[in-house]
Amino acid sequence: MTHNHNHHHETQNILSFDEKLIKLLEHWIKHNEDHAKTYQEWAARAKENNLAHAGSLLEDSAEKTMLINKKFEEAAKLIRGK
Repeated sequence: MTHNHNHHHETQNILSFDEKLIKLLEHWIKHNEDHAKTYQEWAARAKENNLAHAGSLLEDSAEKTMLINKKFEEAAKLIRGK
C-alpha cells in the first residue's frame, strides 16, 4: 500500500490585517477617483444639455467623492505610521 504524502505548505506571504486594510484603502481610492472623473464628465454633458442644476449636483458629488478619498488617505497614513 502506498501512502501519498502530499502536504501543501503555504509559501505565499500572508498579509497582516494592516497590510490588507492599506490595500483595500488604495483600491477604494483608485475606484473613487475613477468614479469622480465620470461624475465630472457627466456634469459637463448635463450642462451642455441645459441641465445646469443636475450638472452642479454631479460636480458636487465628484467633490464629495474626493473628500472621502482624503479620509481614506489619512487612514492609510495612520496605519503606515503606527
